[in-house]
Parts: sequence; C-alpha cells; structure tokens
Amino acid sequence: MTVRAEPIAGRYELVEEINSGGMGQVWRGYDGVLDREVAVKLIRPDVAGTPEEADEFAKRFRREARVTARVQHHGVPQVYDAVLDRPHDQVYLVMEYVRGTSLRAFIQPDRPLPIDWAVAIAAQICTVLSHAHAVPVVHRDLKPDNVLVTEDGAVKLLDFGIAAILRTDVTRLTGTGGLVGTHHYMSPEQIQAAQVSPHSDLYALGCLLHELLTGRHVFAAATGFQLMYRHVKEPPPAVRQWRTDVPEELERLVLELLAKVPEQRPPDAYAVHQRLLPFLPPPGAEPPTVGPELSGMPDPTLLYRRPNAPRPAPAPAPPASTVEEPATPPVVVRVDTALRNAIRDALAESTELLEQDRYAQAAEVLENVIALAGDALGMESRQVLVLRARRAASLLFGGDYRRALPEFDALVGAYTRVGGAGNPDAVDCLRQAAYCRAELGQATAALRQFRQALDHVRDDGGDANQTALDIRRSIGLLLLSEGREAEAVAELQPLHDDLLLVYGADDEETREIADILTRLRRQQP
Repeated sequence: MTVRAEPIAGRYELVEEINSGGMGQVWRGYDGVLDREVAVKLIRPDVAGTPEEADEFAKRFRREARVTARVQHHGVPQVYDAVLDRPHDQVYLVMEYVRGTSLRAFIQPDRPLPIDWAVAIAAQICTVLSHAHAVPVVHRDLKPDNVLVTEDGAVKLLDFGIAAILRTDVTRLTGTGGLVGTHHYMSPEQIQAAQVSPHSDLYALGCLLHELLTGRHVFAAATGFQLMYRHVKEPPPAVRQWRTDVPEELERLVLELLAKVPEQRPPDAYAVHQRLLPFLPPPGAEPPTVGPELSGMPDPTLLYRRPNAPRPAPAPAPPASTVEEPATPPVVVRVDTALRNAIRDALAESTELLEQDRYAQAAEVLENVIALAGDALGMESRQVLVLRARRAASLLFGGDYRRALPEFDALVGAYTRVGGAGNPDAVDCLRQAAYCRAELGQATAALRQFRQALDHVRDDGGDANQTALDIRRSIGLLLLSEGREAEAVAELQPLHDDLLLVYGADDEETREIADILTRLRRQQP
C-alpha cells in the first residue's frame, strides 16, 4: 500500500495505487469531507509540453469532465470532482469507486461465453450508451479494459471522456511514420481521423460482441497499418463461421454494427438493445447453466432476470431548416427600464460564466431573460435574437448538441426572414446547426447544411477565408467518415493546398490534413 503525503485539493487522501496505464494512474482514496471511498485518476501530465499546450489541455480537461459528469446512469461511475493544479502538471478526476471484474477476464480464445452472458453484457452496455448518447457523450474508447462487471452482474463503463481529453481516440502518424491510437475496437471513421459520433461507439460494441461470442478479435494483423486497413476496407467475418450455435439474427446484428459507414449501422443504442431482447433470459428465469471455467464470475444475466430497462429512444431530431414562412415584422413596443436592465445583467452575467467555461449556467441565465424579453419585444426582435444566439452558442460550447440544434435551426429561419438567406448571422447559425448534426451522427443532413453555408461564405469572402476553410474541413471529414473516400480526397487535397498558401506547412491544421491524405494514399492497392 502506498499513501500520498498531501491530500488532493486538501480533501482527497490517496490510499493505494490500483492501476497505471496510458491514461495515467488510478488510486483508491477517501474523501475527507464526505468520508466516502473514491477513485482518483491522475491524468497523464506529459500531454502538455508548452504553456500554450497546457492551457489548451486545461480547457479540454474542464470541458470533457463537465460533459461526462452529465451522464446520469448507474452504469457510469459518477464524477464527483475535477482538480486542476497550476501549472496543469497535476490533473485529477475524482469519481465513484467501483469494485468489479474486468471484461478482459471473461474473454478467452478457447472459451467463448454462453450466448446469454455475451448478450447480457452487450445489452447492459447499450443501456449505458443510450443515456450517454442522449447528452450526447461519445465514449470513443469502448474496449474490454474499460468495462467492469460488478458482483451483482451490473456492467460499468469506465473512462468516459478520457480519450477526448488525451486525444487518443483517433489515429495519427508519428515522426517516424508509426501509428498512434489504432486498436482492435476502433471504428473506420476514427482510424481515418474523421467525424466521431455515437455510431462510432456502436462499431466498437460490434467488435466487443463478436469477441464475446467467438473469443476472437474481429480482425487480427501483424502491424498497426494492416489492422487499420482491415477495419477500413475488409468485410468482417461472420460470427457463425466460428460458432454455429449463434442465432442468425444475432449474427446479422453484429454485422450491421460493424458496417463501415456509420449511418448504415443501427440507428442508436436503444434500437440495438431492442434487437438483443429476444436472446436475453426473461424476468424470473432461473440462472443459466455455466461451465466450471466461469464458476465464481459475476453473472451478467442477473439484471435481466431482474429487469433493467434502458433509456427510451429520443424523439427524432427536426429536419434541416427550410425557410418558407413570410417575413414577420418584429413587435414594436417601448422597453421599460426593468426589462432593459434584466437584458443587460443577463448578458454581463452570461459573459462572466462563459469566461469560466460554465456553459450550462450561462444558458440557464439567458433562457430566463429570453422568456421575458420575447413576450415584450417578440422572439425575432434584434435584442431577443442576440440573446437566443448566445444561449444556443452556450449549449454548443458545453457539448449539449441535442438542445442546441433546434435553436440554431430556428435562428436560421429567423435571421433569414429578417435579412435574407445570405445574412451572415443566418449563415453562421446554419453552420452551427450542421456541426450539431455531425456530432449527433446525422451525416447526410449535416453535409447538406455545411454545403449550403459554404456557398454563402464563398459568395461573400472567397474560398480561403478562415470560415470557408473550417467548413471545407468539416465536409471532407464527414465524407471520409461515410466511406466516400474519393469525394473526401477531392475536398481535402485542394483544402491542403490552400492551407499551405495561407498558413504554411508547419501549421497544425495543415499537418492534420496532410496526415489524413498520406494515410489514404497508403491504403490504395
């Protein structure tokens, strides 16, 4: 046992180091204020080599910790605190401490799991993902090492947000041409450094379920590049090739989860859970019979014999905005002093909160005054549109894409009615709506909106201004995530040429696009 001399933030005593790996160290500890056991994760400090990188890492850490803390489900260890010591070389997440057996211990090459055990584990993961994706939070690093099964058979998903904090959720080339980030559970779009969405977690779930049923990885390869190529290009092997007692419908589900194009996978985790239900033991069923090799292991079917339902599927997202309504003139009224002061105070308070990265609170402050101002001035008055746009941006910055999307769509319509489709505010909101849709996995609609926004930006300022470059990058990465590689190259190659001219070869974004193009060329037969 190792005890750290000084408590973290004056209250978290580190008692025992229980794990150490790529993300840093994990300690068992105690919260001295609430007198409860906690897990304290020391995030690897070597990701920040310069003061600028340290500041960027600090912002990313705070954002991901806050977004992850919004996932309210018993299958996710709750985030209690996030501690960031200056100068950012000691960064801690304080979380619920969970005792359990790693899913890695359940997987043996010569011992595939009973079908109902494998399905019960996958179904519980779906339950957790349905809640996380509703935020939305994408895990980005779903693998056996990040799954625990507790003594009562409950599945816990660990390390939400850690991959995004450390940026280990995409592949990249090192200076020697080696790959960082590739592993057996990474989706094609992550391998290609394209848009990550909830569908990326579904691909990783397909890899896990295939391995639980067969005891084998979906793909194996001698090198990282070969493994990457197989995930991106080769069709996955059928489960029944290795195990004939797996039902055909279950095999079909695994193959759909492993589709190369994200939108060809099942629509969401809830839909996957529904298709797993027929293979789960019904409520009140007797415990399944297992061999001696699983004796003493937690039984993951327990929660289905004692039902544990997932979050229902969310309502379908609204379609991309098309503006056909006639222009509605804003309401003209006299603004009283109290309302004027309320608007001024809300703008000032939200500015202060945004500077502190407290996005949810900023959105709430603005929402309260929007209701008052909308009643008095009209929802499309200049003052109210400013408030609404700031609230939508607060939700976006906080990662709450599902709530931000309908507001950006509505703002596109409002600004278009006020100033026409080319109105810079309308174009900016159109672009932000596209970004929300991309994050929510609605690639087709996102591409359409990005292209509409790009047309307006090009008309106004050409092809190489910063906004146009950002939109072109988003379009290229979305095309790549959809498996439309030729179209992606057609977008990314001229983008790279323009980035070279505007920012030079050493610019981070120039290098990123060059890296993607290099990887695509290496994959050509």
